[in-house]
Amino acid sequence: MTAPSDGGFPAFTSEVPTPARMYDYCLGGKDNFEVDRAAVQAAMIHFPMGVDEARNNRLFLYRLVRFLARDAGIDQFLDLGSGLPTQNNVHQVAQQIRPAAKVVYVDNDPIVLSHGRALLAKDRSTTVIAADLTKPELILDHPQTHQLLDLTRPLAVLLLSVGHSIEDDATLQDLFAALRKAVVPGSYLAFTQMCAADASTVDASKQVAQESNYTFRVRLATEVATLFDGLEVVEPGLVNVARWRPDPTQPPLPQVDEPLRPYIGASKYYPGTHGEFGGVARKP
Repeated sequence: MTAPSDGGFPAFTSEVPTPARMYDYCLGGKDNFEVDRAAVQAAMIHFPMGVDEARNNRLFLYRLVRFLARDAGIDQFLDLGSGLPTQNNVHQVAQQIRPAAKVVYVDNDPIVLSHGRALLAKDRSTTVIAADLTKPELILDHPQTHQLLDLTRPLAVLLLSVGHSIEDDATLQDLFAALRKAVVPGSYLAFTQMCAADASTVDASKQVAQESNYTFRVRLATEVATLFDGLEVVEPGLVNVARWRPDPTQPPLPQVDEPLRPYIGASKYYPGTHGEFGGVARKP
């Protein structure tokens, strides 16, 4: 099954798993196909903490956006690799605190674009655009970006759980450097991705991804930390996102599908060895 492409990107297919739909499945979403569910379930055999980490990342997004809007005074957001819409999206969290907050979502998955545009059709303070995340100049120059965001003022750029979808280290480093250069002082950059404690686990994850026919580049936490050089990292620093200002009272996520339920809580058996790692930093 395919659908028309958008923005020059290939049509989506139910025959190859995609990161957005796999992530959606881990969050308890319904916008995924059997191929995505099978890929997640196969990955859990090797990395049983994966469901926890995906869900921890989404819960982190809520706390991050709340901090940026409430404590840092940010009222405009650029969310790169936004994924499928779910509960407590960036604009919903930000606008609870700052009703006039503006959000530009960016993705290259046609199903994400279709769902996002349907959700945001009547919201003039929020939009979703099709773009390749590795080409930040096209994102920043996009007419809809300029229509909503004032790039002469501080903003927050979010790259949450997208680093592992960029295989090449230099490409990721260039992306982060270009964004850091483009935003004005007082802006914030947030980044998270799956990390491992040792090179052997990185290699094992690469093998699993290749066998399942999807891109997934696990990195070392030390590699992620170098992206933040020259920025003022917000406390508690760069950590597993579950430990970034935890709040047990925040809104919960939907329950996962039955095959994933045995993996809920599995991350506690792997302390300090794997995880969705990152944080947020301010450009001085």
